[in-house]
Amino acid sequence: MTGFDVDQVVGALRSVRGEWRDAQKRSREPAGREFPSRDALSVVIEQLKGALFPMRLGPSDLRHDGEDFYVAHTLDAALHALLEQARLELQYVGRHAPRAATEIDAQAREAVRAFGAALPGIRRLLDSDVTAAFQGDPAAHSVDEVLLCYPGVLAMIYHRLAHQLYRLELPLLARIVAELAHGQTGIDIHPGAQIGSGFFIDHGTGVVVGETAVIGQRVRIYQAVTLGAKRFPVDAHGLLQKGLPRHPVVEDEVVIYAGATILGRVTIGRGAVIGGNVWLTADVPAGASVTQAGVQNAAPVGEALAVAAR
Repeated sequence: MTGFDVDQVVGALRSVRGEWRDAQKRSREPAGREFPSRDALSVVIEQLKGALFPMRLGPSDLRHDGEDFYVAHTLDAALHALLEQARLELQYVGRHAPRAATEIDAQAREAVRAFGAALPGIRRLLDSDVTAAFQGDPAAHSVDEVLLCYPGVLAMIYHRLAHQLYRLELPLLARIVAELAHGQTGIDIHPGAQIGSGFFIDHGTGVVVGETAVIGQRVRIYQAVTLGAKRFPVDAHGLLQKGLPRHPVVEDEVVIYAGATILGRVTIGRGAVIGGNVWLTADVPAGASVTQAGVQNAAPVGEALAVAAR
């Protein structure tokens, strides 16, 4: 059998890792894991899904009389595992300005306690999302079918959890959770996006919602919709300015059909309907109906400067 010069490759990889770590000012001291684990968070989210919806997303042999015991056991395991990941993120963030381990532990514990306390509210929001999907899709036969089968609902389970982590100043954990959802569903929602109750993503594949997007209540969007940024301001050094409001505000009861692209900090007014494949970079008044043909006739190429309310 022909051998491979594995030792040479191992040495070369060690050298490349060292160059990267030096460039990132990382310590080469042997220690434990430096940052959170995607695999560990995947297990935590699966546990939380079961704790939130035990009879639908929990174990197949679970019965009602064992529901509370299962939820308690599963939630305890999930929160302890999440605590370890929170510690790792806080250590990672503070690597250039070391903090006492007790301070990091206290912050991590407080964040995870707050996360656990938020779970009933998250469950209520998810119930509203499930109801919106069932009521908004004539092909849905039951709320159970929606919860078990719809990628948009699965994406929202992940997003509601990720957004809470984001609010608790654990943005790396939140982003990992969001990317787990992206990989499973093809729906890319930044954990910073604020989304009201009763949100329904139909079909879902290719949907993108940016970090500073704000979505109201009872909003429905379809596949390949983008709520993105139009431009990226830079600072005096030419570096991107982060955290600025740069994504759309979508008010209550808006419907956005497949393939629509809405860019920049524009407002889509309450009850507006955005047609398929429309490109928008300007505000839309409440109750307006915007079609591709209407935008092309009413505004210069690439700019939706006027829309017709119908």
